[in-house]
Amino acid sequence: LHLGHVHLLSKAADFGDILVVALNSDASVRNLKGINRPLQDETTRASIIASLFYVKAVVLFDEDTPIELIKMISPDVLVKGGDYSIENIVGSEWVTRQGGRVEIVPLLKGYSSSDLVNRITIERENYNITQKP
Repeated sequence: LHLGHVHLLSKAADFGDILVVALNSDASVRNLKGINRPLQDETTRASIIASLFYVKAVVLFDEDTPIELIKMISPDVLVKGGDYSIENIVGSEWVTRQGGRVEIVPLLKGYSSSDLVNRITIERENYNITQKP
């Protein structure tokens, strides 16, 4: 969990009364992002997110997308980060057909998991280069 996530979730909470977070399971993340992800296991990620005062529930899903979960919950508002457009947000058509709306929260620049991994990798490489054997 980094500042970009906190920003997105806090803004998402402003759009409704109850914030339910759909979270990819470990298997889902590995399938989408590769064997080196997720950086933290699903229990840790879910527990940290659930600890945020504005999050009312965290639901894990194993699939590549949360479409079945979205259909089951049928939220009034579906929120995604600014790296998406409405046309490629899974569940946007379902939510709008049910009378809901889709909101996109602009991303905080420089705060992504990939950026964090890259910075750690660079720092580790720099540290290893400067250390004497």
